[in-house]
Amino acid sequence: MASRLSSKSLCAALRVPRAVYQSSRYASSVSVAVQGSSLPQDVKDSIVRDSSLPTPDPSSDSKTAGLVNQHMPYMVPTYVRPPPMFEKGEGCYLYDVENRKYLDLTAGIAVNALGHCDEGMTTVLSEQAKQLVHTSNLYHTPATGLLSKQLIQLTHATGGMSKATKTFICNSGTEANEAALKFARKVGKSVSPNKDKYEIVSFHNSFHGRTMGALSATPNPKYQAPFSPMVPGFKYGTYNDVAAINELVTEATCGVIVEPIQGEGGVNVATPEFLTALRKRCTEVGAVLIFDEIQCGLGRTGTFWAHAGYPKECQPDVLTTAKALGNGFPIGAVLVNDFVCDHIKTGDHGTTFGGNPLACRVASYVLSRLSSPEILEAIPEKEQAFRKGFAALKERFPEKIKEIRGKGLILGLQLDADPTPIVTAARERGLLVITCGTNTLRFVPPLTITEAEIEEGMAKLGDSMESVWRKGEAVEGTEGQQEMK
Repeated sequence: MASRLSSKSLCAALRVPRAVYQSSRYASSVSVAVQGSSLPQDVKDSIVRDSSLPTPDPSSDSKTAGLVNQHMPYMVPTYVRPPPMFEKGEGCYLYDVENRKYLDLTAGIAVNALGHCDEGMTTVLSEQAKQLVHTSNLYHTPATGLLSKQLIQLTHATGGMSKATKTFICNSGTEANEAALKFARKVGKSVSPNKDKYEIVSFHNSFHGRTMGALSATPNPKYQAPFSPMVPGFKYGTYNDVAAINELVTEATCGVIVEPIQGEGGVNVATPEFLTALRKRCTEVGAVLIFDEIQCGLGRTGTFWAHAGYPKECQPDVLTTAKALGNGFPIGAVLVNDFVCDHIKTGDHGTTFGGNPLACRVASYVLSRLSSPEILEAIPEKEQAFRKGFAALKERFPEKIKEIRGKGLILGLQLDADPTPIVTAARERGLLVITCGTNTLRFVPPLTITEAEIEEGMAKLGDSMESVWRKGEAVEGTEGQQEMK
């Protein structure tokens, strides 16, 4: 009886500190106490392991697990989520329901560019919510027009799409891309009414969204196969293959959609020659060139738009954006030039919620911050801080880390195997990272991240890699990484 009571007391005592950081000294004392107990060895090993980790995944009898088990029966199972449940955020940090702290290098998949719970955004949300939230597009509102004007003027002022003249405001990235594809189809029918000009070209390893049009432009069998057949008229090319462009883009092509940096596909960066050749060929055949900057735009590369870092000769006819535009509040936008807009007539497209005053007020505030020198001029130094950390990790694990890719604060670390164990080990050390492409770790932190926070992240990442690759720590689990743009 005494032995049973002792074991129960020990387990109860050890369950409490799961929500707080365990110092190595405490972990050592726990290890001694547990190994000297009469608990089964597998239980001993689990307790010792948990006591050595800052944020071990919640156990099956935790508060988190209880909440998840209550909610999951009512949710369509389209995502596989890791165990923690987050309820609070501040800057570059998230806190779970057990008040454990995580450094977030995901930013909600490149969304929270200003970090979590930005004070200015909170103020704007509150003020506008008290004034006007929604009217539909049957009526004018000041915020919608102001945001449209702001997007065009900032684009011109920052060296982006010089011929951009008008905007269409919607609710998400996938909606922005869907609108862009429809606009391209409409242009094709207008400029070539007597012959078929409806083909749309996209590229392997791209990701443009989950609605049927955007999905048809995303040539990934994993996403397309369950919903086939796709919308007809889509062709797929090889990213950065300049030599194939003339055969790929023909007189039958109405539009080409491309990401200057492929985020989901592995953080692949387009070459200037590739984008320039696409622009030239689209002009030759009268096709619409669409740049999808949903993930790589709005300051993430160190320029307001990613394509502003390329030669002016490659600028698009259509530019799509979302993600960071609302810093977490749903909104998307499409910028077009007159070549496209001249063919779009009343009734060709629409949206009930798009351009509502609340989303537009938030986006106007976010744009004013993301276009500021304070944010943009700091990106190159932050990129170098990440690259310095990556280089040090590559030196430690030369056989495991194959390549460093990306630009600004959209970066990828190519590994030699599945990164899931690293993602899990990092999470249990208070660091959130995500994957993309094939065996690639992706880093898209808030643009407000400090160099001290980058150093903290690299240290935690190094510890995670050490535990998986050298100590052989058993870490399991599947990460739900893809989203609906």
